[in-house]
Amino acid sequence: MTKSALLSALLTLVLTLVAAYGLFHFKSQLGLFIVPIFMLLVFMVTFTLHRLLESKMPQDV
Repeated sequence: MTKSALLSALLTLVLTLVAAYGLFHFKSQLGLFIVPIFMLLVFMVTFTLHRLLESKMPQDV
């Protein structure tokens, strides 16, 4: 894994944690928007981790 890929993954996870804190801190003000924002956070983390694991998978030739 390259240094930039690791930095990108860590930055994504830190931003997700900050967004999750904001989401649950302001959940009463967000109202109905809380579910789509939560789903977006889950998708962002899942996609980032999938990209990291995909780079480690052996390529079929």
